[in-house]
Amino acid sequence: MNELRHLAVVMDGNRRWARARGFLTKLGYSQGVKTMRKLMEACVEEKISQLSLFAFSTENWARPKDEVDFIFELLHRCLDDALKQFEKNGVRLRAIGDLSRLDAPLREKIKRVEEATAHCDLLCVNLAISYGAKDEIIRAARRVVERGLELSEENLAAHLDLPLDVDLMLRVGNAKRLSNFLLWQSAYAEIYFSQTLFPSLTKREFKKIVKEFRKRERTFGK
Repeated sequence: MNELRHLAVVMDGNRRWARARGFLTKLGYSQGVKTMRKLMEACVEEKISQLSLFAFSTENWARPKDEVDFIFELLHRCLDDALKQFEKNGVRLRAIGDLSRLDAPLREKIKRVEEATAHCDLLCVNLAISYGAKDEIIRAARRVVERGLELSEENLAAHLDLPLDVDLMLRVGNAKRLSNFLLWQSAYAEIYFSQTLFPSLTKREFKKIVKEFRKRERTFGK
């Protein structure tokens, strides 16, 4: 049976979920946050130690300003909640991506939550913000060169934002693509595509997906 240590999730379909119900787009994102919390609970129940969530991509900056502003307002509120709840529940937060593009108050809040939860070891939530896998690889290569190291696979992997291989990549939202998320880390990840829009993802469906993953045969190219 496969061990599921690192789960990566592309949380797609928030806007479509809202529009299909005649709601404002904002309500889709708010419902997505509720689903995200349930997903964290399910990961703890399934003894998954690393959960990587694609919250905001480098491409998302091109979305309408009012939508981007709301997403970051929501992120501020989520971080306030995390500061209160994560440490108590043994959850660590780690942010990945080009955080230099975020405003100073948000970067400072992220840093406070990261520092407050650094000792937590039940679940680590890797929140990808202003993240793109190609951008991550380029930035990692620059770090290697700046430090005068050989540009090798080992050195490049060590300088990524998240130097952890993905076991299972879950893409919800009825799309069959990776959307530039953790491409290096997912070289030998198992992939599961769900038609469910992220706000509608239930613990029951998620646990069925985990069960199927554990039954798959993983050869790692051998």
